[in-house]
Amino acid sequence: MSGGNGNATNGDGGFSFPKGPVMPKITTGAAKRGNGGVCHDDSGPTVNVSTIDELHSLQKKRSAPTTPINQGGAAAFAAVSEEERQKIQLQSISASLASLTRESGPKVVRGDPAEKKADGSTTPAYAHGQHHSIFSPATGAVSDSSLKFTHVLYNLSPAELYEQAIKYEKGSFITSNGALATLSGAKTGRAPRDKRVVRDATTEDELWWGKGSPNIEMDEHTFMVNRERAVDYLNSLDKVFVNDQYLNWDPENRIKVRIVSARAYHSLFMHNMCIRPTQEELESFGTPDFTIYNAGQFPCNRYTHYMTSSTSVDLNLARREMVILGTQYAGEMKKGLFSVMHYLMPKRRILSLHSGCNMGKDGDVALFFGLSGTGKTTLSTDHNRYLIGDDEHCWTETGVSNIEGGCYAKCVDLSREKEPDIWNAIKFGTVLENVVFDEHTREVDYTDKSVTENTRAAYPIEFIPNAKIPCVGPHPKNVILLACDAFGVLPPVSKLNLAQTMYHFISGYTALVAGTEDGIKEPTATFSACFGAAFIMLHPTKYAAMLAEKMKSQGATAWLVNTGWSGGSYGVGNRIKLAYTRKIIDAIHSGSLLKANYKKTEIFGFEIPTEIEGIPSDILDPINAWSDKKAHKETLVKLGGLFKKNFEVFANHKMGVDGKLTEEILAAGPIF
Repeated sequence: MSGGNGNATNGDGGFSFPKGPVMPKITTGAAKRGNGGVCHDDSGPTVNVSTIDELHSLQKKRSAPTTPINQGGAAAFAAVSEEERQKIQLQSISASLASLTRESGPKVVRGDPAEKKADGSTTPAYAHGQHHSIFSPATGAVSDSSLKFTHVLYNLSPAELYEQAIKYEKGSFITSNGALATLSGAKTGRAPRDKRVVRDATTEDELWWGKGSPNIEMDEHTFMVNRERAVDYLNSLDKVFVNDQYLNWDPENRIKVRIVSARAYHSLFMHNMCIRPTQEELESFGTPDFTIYNAGQFPCNRYTHYMTSSTSVDLNLARREMVILGTQYAGEMKKGLFSVMHYLMPKRRILSLHSGCNMGKDGDVALFFGLSGTGKTTLSTDHNRYLIGDDEHCWTETGVSNIEGGCYAKCVDLSREKEPDIWNAIKFGTVLENVVFDEHTREVDYTDKSVTENTRAAYPIEFIPNAKIPCVGPHPKNVILLACDAFGVLPPVSKLNLAQTMYHFISGYTALVAGTEDGIKEPTATFSACFGAAFIMLHPTKYAAMLAEKMKSQGATAWLVNTGWSGGSYGVGNRIKLAYTRKIIDAIHSGSLLKANYKKTEIFGFEIPTEIEGIPSDILDPINAWSDKKAHKETLVKLGGLFKKNFEVFANHKMGVDGKLTEEILAAGPIF
């Protein structure tokens, strides 16, 4: 209800309707039984509307904030009228959508063009229960597009986005668990070869370029060509979705982001994945620090310089903008912003990390690094500990903070028994990407990979019962590097010194099985710098040095945990039992593993415990679990050689005074 004028407003911020007195409660006493004891009450006035649309408009009221954030008192806002605030907000959105041919931006207005007023007109209304005059920036009539409004659907709620998706986006359905199932189009995963970063005078020296780097260059002019293409496409639509949200739960270092997109699916995805502002925070949001233009339904021009396909994901760090063309996969937005944080945070002496993070009841924090298949999500999700986040974090001078406001979980072969928290988080408000479901019952079949094996669920982090809100914690006590070693020669757990931590953090190792229909069982080593090479912007050694510095100052301990094979390589040995790995992780959390007796291994020089309660001692040293000792030695040497070959690209990057730190890190690798 609006205040001051006694009128009711619809939930889209539309026109006002007279409000009658509050209807009295039905009375069942004798005074009201003068007509044969029939209980009724016709003293209230009829609803004062003339059309069904007006009646329906009375169903809606202003929405409440969606993110539980402890603010410790309301902030004081500038003394501007609500009308002026709306005007400033629309000016900001119009400026975001400005193109080279319309420098002032298009005409923008809040509301859905499909919503009609009671009189049958289609003049758009404001959202969130407020009605104001429409603000339109002055523009020259240079084309037909200048004669139309671009309708802005601003920070819609999940329910509103469900309606938009189901009405207007083919392939969107409500599943039996309440989640919104949708399709990402032809691209069902990220396109790293189509990601481009503008190389200018600043980034030339700051970013990691060349062999091994994920940063493929483009120039400023080409970026602007693609930006113009994206903005013109978005401006040609009847409506666009705009999300104004935050990154980083640390209030001192949070980033304001604006996402302009063409699909309700993308808007709901980012609503879940970013941190959701309260209504008061939105009112003072102002100009964003970074803007995404998601025109993924429209391809880039393949004849444009630097383009190698119809897909292009472009970052311009100077302009603080990202442009998406030719792919509708929502993960491009999430990881694009993560790349931006990998650039912005180190400038503030803050370490950005591709890791899971949880906290014990006594406040002890652990970081979990690991590539796909290593158990990062499984091991960081612990019913006995609070979840700070599952994927992206910052380590500041005061502790750790989650970058995101949600989780992006894999769904392939998901079951209630194996992953109860993820299973229960898939409900109303969750986005399910590319899953297959029963046409009639709408029950999801997580084993069906007909669309893709990369099925995903995106949901707010508060959908996890033991999530810590706000998602911040003290300095980490333990740093856990996870590797699924299919060669079977890495110990189940090793304690690392600082140089070893830097070496293995930069290496980012795991080994997967190259399984085929013919049954090929040869393990394949995979290396990804900093356990997230696709997203880092600076040279890996810079993140590693920051990690070592923070660990040293806070007295944190690093561990390398093998969740892969023991007693032989894949096909001969057996995978280490999850129950054993959990006991190892529990011993790390409790601090008991620090008190164990240790011995050193050959080649890698790991410090390994001689015994851990509840775990067979013969598996703690891999050679004891192998029946063929010669094969063990050959495999160990082979893996060590793979590490050395991978590290060659980093060996020439000098760190420290006279490169002595580089020498120390190299000495922490395999020694034959």
